[in-house]
Amino acid sequence: MTTTPRRRRLRQNRTLRLLDRLEREPRADALIETIRERVRALPLGSGRDVLHGRSIGHPLHPALVQIPVGTWLSAAVLDMCPGRSREARLLIGVGLAAAAPSALAGAVDWADLHRQQQRVGLVHAVANVAAVGLYAASFVHRVKEDGSTSGRVLGFLGLTAVGLGGMLGGHLAYHQASGANHAEEVPHLVTEGWHRVGPVADFPVGRPVRRMVDDVPVLVVRETGGTVHALADRCSHLAGPLSEGTVADGCVECPWHGSVFRLSDGWNVRGPATAPQPAFDTRIVGGHVEVRLRQQDGGRAVSDQVPVGGAVGR
Repeated sequence: MTTTPRRRRLRQNRTLRLLDRLEREPRADALIETIRERVRALPLGSGRDVLHGRSIGHPLHPALVQIPVGTWLSAAVLDMCPGRSREARLLIGVGLAAAAPSALAGAVDWADLHRQQQRVGLVHAVANVAAVGLYAASFVHRVKEDGSTSGRVLGFLGLTAVGLGGMLGGHLAYHQASGANHAEEVPHLVTEGWHRVGPVADFPVGRPVRRMVDDVPVLVVRETGGTVHALADRCSHLAGPLSEGTVADGCVECPWHGSVFRLSDGWNVRGPATAPQPAFDTRIVGGHVEVRLRQQDGGRAVSDQVPVGGAVGR
């Protein structure tokens, strides 16, 4: 019987309702908190930022998962072709080897998400762990018996689990915006030119202050000596309020997940943020602080009027 458009819509709405219920389900929160603390306690050092993907400007986990997903899907195709059992076994083995670093990168990202995202992420991880278990069993059967029927069946079951995990991963990435740059919209919202944000006296030395430029919240910090810095206030990681964070050593630390940004140019010194903060040129005119969104050219700031973070009066 042909599925009507109305039935398709109802089925889609049912899926969304289930995902929404998963986001709001608190019964696994105690387990989530335990796992989160253990992941954050791993002695990874600077490797934590590597796993976050800070050096490439976006999360590393989605790139790493392409290897196990790609090899396992290819193995499924070969399983449907006579005489390709050895090649399929090799691909499954490669996928199993690649699953560990992919899972570690995903766990490090997951530990620095909001609770609603972590709830979905936990089920995403369970589906992927089940897939790894099924593919490991499939690999064992294939080693014992070339062309094993049970090995192929276990492989297809593993691919089904991977598909479920991938669907939940897509929900995390696109619906819940996990790993997205939450400061990307700033250059599209701030109008060109200088914007007055308040008299100098409103900005105590060394204390972060929140101001609005158009509809964009901006962090303003005045340093000893009069230099003023301004960054987009919403953290690029998950939109945390940097104006409520800690200022030290020329940087500001996000109060939500600990990302650290350099005040002079917004560079993300430490993750989990993988993208820098949009920065503003500053000047002092008639005792008032003015800011202007800094234009970028090849990753370097361009300012034809005011030195970066400068304090200029006239």
